Formats: sequence, structure tokens, C-alpha cells
Amino acid sequence: MTALITVTDLTMGWSDHDLLERQSFEVNRGEVFAILGRSGCGKSTLLRYLTGLDEAKSGTVTIDGIGPPSLEAGRPAFGVMFQSGALFGSMTVGENLALALAEWTDLPPKAVAAIVRAKLRLVGLQGSEYKHPSELSGGMRKRAAIARALTLEPSLIFLDEPSAGLDPVSAAELDQLILTLNNALGLTVVLATHDLDSIFMIATRCILLDRETKSIIARGDPRSLRDGSVVPAVHQFFSRTTKDAK
Repeated sequence: MTALITVTDLTMGWSDHDLLERQSFEVNRGEVFAILGRSGCGKSTLLRYLTGLDEAKSGTVTIDGIGPPSLEAGRPAFGVMFQSGALFGSMTVGENLALALAEWTDLPPKAVAAIVRAKLRLVGLQGSEYKHPSELSGGMRKRAAIARALTLEPSLIFLDEPSAGLDPVSAAELDQLILTLNNALGLTVVLATHDLDSIFMIATRCILLDRETKSIIARGDPRSLRDGSVVPAVHQFFSRTTKDAK
């Protein structure tokens, strides 16, 4: 396995408050990597640092060995699905997907439309390009947001709480979609979540953030951590699963 993302001695937070202090980890190519922790520990905030939306107080983040992510670096090397989906409500689903293609490519309208249809088909939303986000269910909006994250053919995508707000059936279907994309496209997936059912179903490896110690208190296969960790805080986190979690 080779590292796609390398985080070294990262300290993140605000002027008078740190969420994470001098922590390091790597994300390998082709894996589904989960950032875990209880509410307020900094999962979504860490995603903002990994995607270049915020600048670390200290330490470094490199993607593909070419330096930190930056909004000024030109065409994005990755896709992002925000927690709410963040689709533009005044635009159709197709128009939402076409935005990145219009910004970063010179493709003619017919080619853009073909790519939009292909990406929607990939996530099971064929025929939805003329609908508005308000006409979609919560799970469908999440799928549309993933399709938008894939429009520029990235090898890496970030997902912020992908199953948040979904019923168990829709959440399980979204998990299966993420696994399918990972397997079929060789996609590297980094997601922030606290949903244990999703974690055990799709995550290859994980890190567990701790608000009290401002550190990573566990890392590895989530199933192994659930079954074998003797650290009380780690055991407590992974034992609050449903009876159906395996």
C-alpha cells in the first residue's frame, strides 16, 4: 500500500482552542478511510484541513506527494460531498453537476450533458438531471452530491457524514454505493462519520479522535478495534453499536 495523503504533526483549531495537537497519519491509495469520534471532536473540521478549506496552525498535509491542498491550485484533484449535500436549490441536478465541468474544462455542451447523465447513472439517479434538489429524497440528494464530486474523474473523494439524516435502509444503500465506487473505480474514499453500522460495513481503516486528549487514540481496522481494544474510551466508542452490527 502506498500513501495518497500524508498528515504530519498537524495541530488544528482556533486562536485560543485546539481540537487536535501534533497528530500524524496516512491514507493509503484505494482504501475507505474513516475519521471517527464523538460530536465536537473535530471530524468535519479535520476534513476542512485535508481539503484545503482551512489552514493548519502547524504541521503539514500533502496529497499525492505534491504539497498541501489549495483552493488556488487550479483544477481540483479530488471531489467533496458536504454533509448536507450542498446542492444549489435554484439549479437542476444536472446543472449542479455541470458546474465543475464548465469551470475546469472546455468540453462542448453535448459532452457535458453526456458526462452528467453518466455520473447520475453511476449513482443510480438516471433520468434525474432535470429535477431540482427539492424534488429528491434525502438519500437521492446525497447520491447526487456524490455524482457531482465525481464529475472531474478524481481518484479521491471526501465525504462528510454521508449517512447523517438517512433512514437505515437509505443509509445501507448509500454504504453499498460507496463500496461499489471504491471497488469498481479504485476510488480512495475519506469519510467523517460516527455511524457504526456504516463504519463496520465499508471502512478499511480508521482513526478515532478524542476531544479530551486532543489526539488520535486509536487507529486501524475498526472491526479489530471493536473486538480487541483494551483502551476504555476506544472500547466504549465501538461498543455502542446496534445488535445487527457485525
